[in-house]
Amino acid sequence: MSNNFNEAKMSAVIKEFTVNAEELAEIAAAFRHDLKRGLKNPDDSSLRMLKSYVGLPTGKETGEYLALDFGGTNVRVLRIRLMGAGQYTEVAKVAKPLKIDGEYDYIGANSNAEEMFGFLADLIGQAVDGDKETPFLLGHTFSFPSEQTDINNAKLIIWTKEFATPGVEGKVVNDLLTEALVARGYKNIKPVAVLNDTVAVLLSAAYKHPDTYIGSIYATGHNTCYLEPYAETGETPMILNLESGGFMKLVPNRFDIMFDEKSEKPGEQRLEKMVSGRYMGELFALALADVTGEKDAKYDFTAVDMSGIIMDGSENLDNAGQIINRITGKVFSQRELMLIKELAAAIVIRSARLVTATFVGIIWQTAGKGEVRMQHIAVDGSVYEKMPLVKENINRALTELLKEQSAVVDTVLDNGGSGLGAAIAAAMVKAG
Repeated sequence: MSNNFNEAKMSAVIKEFTVNAEELAEIAAAFRHDLKRGLKNPDDSSLRMLKSYVGLPTGKETGEYLALDFGGTNVRVLRIRLMGAGQYTEVAKVAKPLKIDGEYDYIGANSNAEEMFGFLADLIGQAVDGDKETPFLLGHTFSFPSEQTDINNAKLIIWTKEFATPGVEGKVVNDLLTEALVARGYKNIKPVAVLNDTVAVLLSAAYKHPDTYIGSIYATGHNTCYLEPYAETGETPMILNLESGGFMKLVPNRFDIMFDEKSEKPGEQRLEKMVSGRYMGELFALALADVTGEKDAKYDFTAVDMSGIIMDGSENLDNAGQIINRITGKVFSQRELMLIKELAAAIVIRSARLVTATFVGIIWQTAGKGEVRMQHIAVDGSVYEKMPLVKENINRALTELLKEQSAVVDTVLDNGGSGLGAAIAAAMVKAG
């Protein structure tokens, strides 16, 4: 059968991934505390508190707008007609990768800014069918670390996600885009807004569902933004992008610490490393190797594998056994498979509970001393949408933390909000 599977050890490991009600409340309070500190001075908080320079839409925005969704290798340009009352339609969509092996590569060190933004401008031209007369405003979802001084002025700080195109870091991205459009004769297309994908999700959801004040991406990575009412200072309410994956006021277990030490950026992105889809499989692999007494084993589990294991409802857990055997080369007994499934579930449940604690920290902060107001939390991302156990454990944690007030809070899936949100931002600039 299996090698050195230690049942007592497995029970202890599952406990290490368990967050009880008291710990959950402490995490929510710590998140709120970091938020309060960050509002006074972002340097005193592990949350970035980045200003988006945009509030929430009224839902009455109308007209036709362009949206450039640039968050990774695959770029999309959408032409969206907003009809008001949360209604919209996609008039056109053009999508193309920035790199095709053997054909072209606009993200490598041998490319340059002019080529990259020329490629984007050509895509935008396709979305308007080559129209160089009709005026269009364009919203741009740009999901890379940026320094922003107004709604249209975002300067790329540093490339991430394996991008290495020279000549873009330190530049205002919409200036580069405007230059490329003008060079191709598209003087009628004006980039007027640039925003983070998390902010775009909140705008998209708030357009369709009034009473949405928090937006989150819960997928390969994790981040949250919210509408800061600035009740105490009287400033205009504005969406703040927290870059909450960097929240550090958490107690990592030994597997979190082991993983962090060998990660690309040790000591950073603590929350993200404990909750996001990108890292769940690696934590699961480390824990399983520990239980089987092979700490140096390199098991290559993904979040999708974990989902398959958890979803296996059969008595013999045949599917789970096949997944585990394919990756570890080992055969486990039915009892052992049950415990391994329990471990996968514990990691997913912890993730959902930690994420919910951060949502509640925001809800407590915006409620102040008053009642929690009725609201939706908009979430986009594969972990929220597809991973078993996530939604019900978010709801359970909301109830634990908010008690009877949890009745006025729910989460809604906002799928693909990064395009619609950019169009809405453009419409809000026009209206403003």
